[in-house]
Amino acid sequence: MAEVKQVGEYKLGKLIIEGKTKQVYEINSDPGKCLLLSKDRITAGDGVKAHELKGKAVISNKTTSKVFEILNSVGVPVSFVKIASDTAFISKKCEMIPIEWVTRRLATGSFLKRHPGVKEGYRFAPIKHETFFKDDANHDPQWSEEQIINAGFKFNGVLIGEKEVDYMARISVLVFEVLEKVWQTRDCALIDMKIEFGVDTEGNILVADVIDSDSWRLWPSGDKRLMVDKQVYRNLTTVTDKDLDTVKRNFEWVVDQLEHLIPPSDHLVVIIMGSPSDKEHCNKIKKYCQDFGLNVDVRVSSAHKTTEGALKIVSYYESLNIKLVFIAVAGRSNGLGPVISGNTDYPVINCPPVTKDDMDRDIWSSLNVPSGLGCSTVLYPETAALAAAQSIALSNYIVWAKLRARRINNYKTLPSADEDIRR
Repeated sequence: MAEVKQVGEYKLGKLIIEGKTKQVYEINSDPGKCLLLSKDRITAGDGVKAHELKGKAVISNKTTSKVFEILNSVGVPVSFVKIASDTAFISKKCEMIPIEWVTRRLATGSFLKRHPGVKEGYRFAPIKHETFFKDDANHDPQWSEEQIINAGFKFNGVLIGEKEVDYMARISVLVFEVLEKVWQTRDCALIDMKIEFGVDTEGNILVADVIDSDSWRLWPSGDKRLMVDKQVYRNLTTVTDKDLDTVKRNFEWVVDQLEHLIPPSDHLVVIIMGSPSDKEHCNKIKKYCQDFGLNVDVRVSSAHKTTEGALKIVSYYESLNIKLVFIAVAGRSNGLGPVISGNTDYPVINCPPVTKDDMDRDIWSSLNVPSGLGCSTVLYPETAALAAAQSIALSNYIVWAKLRARRINNYKTLPSADEDIRR
């Protein structure tokens, strides 16, 4: 009887596939998931150059796990489930789409070879997006989106057509933009990267495989001479133990930077209602704010009846020296928003709890504010939360990424709804 291999708490089934730097196993107890086990191996040039690099499996697993955790936390659809051991993680089982999706912020590397005349460092805005068919024997030829569509790929019942290719293109750009902002917090420039997609057993297209230091170019302080990615290994004409140690230290630096990423929490959205009767309206705003990852406090004070109390609330939150957004909830004659706006330099958003009978008067009292006041007015709880989130997103990459991922989701749900209607 064959020996059953075990990694962590997981008993492994058959080997699904083995690549140059990892193995993928079935999990006996969960047929919808698999285990990706990294190897202590580094390769380049479609595997022509290859070396053992002790400790790389642990480093790669930590890097991939942290990156996927970040992407998952902001709403990017990923296959990653959880860490299984120092060298392995659990993933949703996917049929992999044999395309590498490459995104670039600066022109360098192979792009310069394919586009002579473009200067190194040319900045792509918007991000340059390219696709390559995975074929080691032919050195992963570049494919157009039309080639991918006409290939007729079908995985787990999903035909890869125009809307699927468009969706993956947009997700690949989203992944780059999210990670670019993450690395900016560590004074490190993300230059380019590649990802892959798979289709899980439920027909969902997910960012899959791994994202580690083999997947990107990273230049600390935007300086190519300080690169800490696999390009250091690619550039070696001869490879000594000392060279491999340098490559390993670079990869360890990347892990250390990722482990010290602390999602910024130095903000607060303060919802102030003029009357406790507005509690239900405020709770809706609070829920939407929390969905965007915002910290929220809810208070009650009337600008007309307890003006001094309202201003004391504002002064208290200003004393915290954090980023603030005030949302004023008051109907009928709205003095709350304008009073707060006249006594703070932070953003103030009016969101009156309008009723059918008093809608015109409620809205007008929020819109017709004295000169010199900058408070804006919105009608719906979700809109108030969005406006607050966009203010906080100026300095908070997590909130920005949640907003960005939310916008991308429209390119999945609306084309699918359109297809259902056409049927």
